[in-house]
Amino acid sequence: MALHWGICSAGKISHDFVCGLSTLDPTLHSVMAVAARSAERSQTFAELHQIPKSYASYEELASDDSIDIVYIGSINTEHLPLCKLFLNHNKNVVCEKPMALNVKQLTEIQSLAKEKNLFCMEAVWSRFFPVYQKIRDIIASKEIGEAQIVQATFCLPLITKERVAMKALGGGAMYDIGLYTAQFAMMVFGDEAPTSVSVSGHLTSEGVDAGANITLLYPNNKMATLVYSGVCGMSNEAEVGCTEGKIKIYNPFWCPTGMEVTKTTTGRTDQFQFPVPNSKVKPFYDNSTGLRYEAEAVRQAINDGKKEHPLMSHEASKNLATIVETVRNSLGYVIEGDRASP
Repeated sequence: MALHWGICSAGKISHDFVCGLSTLDPTLHSVMAVAARSAERSQTFAELHQIPKSYASYEELASDDSIDIVYIGSINTEHLPLCKLFLNHNKNVVCEKPMALNVKQLTEIQSLAKEKNLFCMEAVWSRFFPVYQKIRDIIASKEIGEAQIVQATFCLPLITKERVAMKALGGGAMYDIGLYTAQFAMMVFGDEAPTSVSVSGHLTSEGVDAGANITLLYPNNKMATLVYSGVCGMSNEAEVGCTEGKIKIYNPFWCPTGMEVTKTTTGRTDQFQFPVPNSKVKPFYDNSTGLRYEAEAVRQAINDGKKEHPLMSHEASKNLATIVETVRNSLGYVIEGDRASP
């Protein structure tokens, strides 16, 4: 069965998502409409991507009966009301990360999706890349032993960008990039909740997190050391240490096309490459035609009658949101509805 997509917002990530869709079979994925707050922006986006309909309000998109699923790529603070809008109009939803600003908001969205019996997923696109599937296969097979340690670094100088800098917009480097380090560690350790989360880092003068060092502890002496920063750039690679070898994921580890596996018993290192396809319209971000993997996985899940995807389940999103909220609160960045709120 084909998916008829609606695109909510006409920003860069929505642009790239449509670029990713354009590399898939058009008989299986079709973009029916786009909506933005401005009629001009919506129309320009529609013309660029050859989308039949453009709307100047999200309510019009929600009321369009030709759409069965909506991709939400709006600013963080709009995710909760927009997820509720589309779910209440009986639309399946894929919402960019973070789906919600805290666990309370996420629970509200997931509860509504279950009540409406609709598919709902947080769009952590990393999970669907072939490199990540290869990592899961290696860990499951234990061909290099048991995964014990995760290290991941995501540092980019983006703290001055308005969406990251402003607390009123749901800013902070954890929401924007740090979240990717946490989801990677979670995936390696089976998406279970860590037994402890330790955090040290800094806030900006605006009161959002500039960056932090995070240590996650798991049962059986497993742990993750994660570093993120919106102030500077670093290697942005990730590694998994196993009892009989290691996995290294090349930069950019959150949307990777390359990795290597070393077996300590033989000293042999094997490299793997999974290039992403090109699209006719140029994307803004690295490897972002790889959003195609997420979109196709969603289509297959819906066709199978699923209301969530096992690679980014509701429980995984809740565990991730708990880590993100804990990191923020530990640094002193607290919002209404947080568990640490007065």
